[in-house]
Amino acid sequence: MRTIGVIAEYNPFHSGHRHQLTELRRVFGPDCALVCAMSGNWVQRGEPALTDKWSRAAMALAGGADLVLELPTLWAASSAEAFAQGGVALLAQTGVVDTLCFGSEAGELAPLQAAARCLQSEAWREGLRRYLDLGLPFPAARQKAAEDLIGPAAQCLRQPNNNLGIEYLKAMETLGSAMSPYTIPRSGAAHDDRETGQGPHVSASYLRSRILQENPDPLTPYLREEDELNLRLNPASLAFCTRGVLAKLRSMEESDFAQLPDSGEGLANKLCAAARHATSLEELYALAKSKRYTHARIRRMVLWAFLGLQESQRPKALPYLRVLGFSPRGQRVLREMKSTARLPVVVKPAHAAKLEEEARRVFQLEARCTALYDLCRRYFGEEPGINEFTQNPVRI
Repeated sequence: MRTIGVIAEYNPFHSGHRHQLTELRRVFGPDCALVCAMSGNWVQRGEPALTDKWSRAAMALAGGADLVLELPTLWAASSAEAFAQGGVALLAQTGVVDTLCFGSEAGELAPLQAAARCLQSEAWREGLRRYLDLGLPFPAARQKAAEDLIGPAAQCLRQPNNNLGIEYLKAMETLGSAMSPYTIPRSGAAHDDRETGQGPHVSASYLRSRILQENPDPLTPYLREEDELNLRLNPASLAFCTRGVLAKLRSMEESDFAQLPDSGEGLANKLCAAARHATSLEELYALAKSKRYTHARIRRMVLWAFLGLQESQRPKALPYLRVLGFSPRGQRVLREMKSTARLPVVVKPAHAAKLEEEARRVFQLEARCTALYDLCRRYFGEEPGINEFTQNPVRI
């Protein structure tokens, strides 16, 4: 049985994601197993996911996934490089995933592999430093340094899904992964497109915007009706916890901000000062923003500060594999993983008590992040909070 791995956030799971999983079964056969490494309750854009990880796992399973494993917050809410390294490592450590699949605007591996080789070269790193010293923001410096080396082939770096695919390829090389890469063309609206765009699919950003704005128009062309009802019931956003976030940040000193990831280049000082004056999250981001710092980098720092996380708390390697949900075929994959997995597999919360010290520490950090997630619900307190230590995987 072929076992195909996918790294995703499913925030939320929509028709484009279903198309990808359907396409994989067409390419690799109806009996292939689809294993998803999915972000937990917090995602890479520095926000809580629209709904909790177990609900999103259930949506993914209903949409064709067989096994959903959690990418912990320490990797999920990080830079594209750390996100990719965590996701690739997670799938590789199962010992069963033979192919890593991802969507891309390029729709073919050759240009992405060329860009990945370029970004791992010392010549590119030297070019990057040179452009950064000239004052260019990181994305522009990264692009210019690549264009100097591979010319027009570097154009693929201008598109977000290509970029993430390149990071997956880099991570596979760094980790010495035996998995084979496979990419399929991304269809529908562009990443982060807040309009409906052309084609049969829309972006997750568009769907989140509609739901958070309480737009009553149905989204059933893009979401299953039951999934839409779940998402609208009590969605999460960091904006719903603005005072809590600002209170946390105003209790921190500049030295505390310096412990956050990507806090160099004077950003710790700038964010510390911004937190003293901002009265909203958007104002906070705007006060800390400059051409040198990307909006996403600032949002992730704010999120890590709110969650009480530090760069030093992220281990060099994933310490366990957490199961969020599975289908009957996924259960067969789990049985196979008993002999192939190179990390402890946490199926039931009780399994976490048997982990080694560092793994238990990461699990406890995740439990704290889950407790804080509840504070970001639109209707906080109207339903019981989720307890990481009692929640079992979703089964379909």
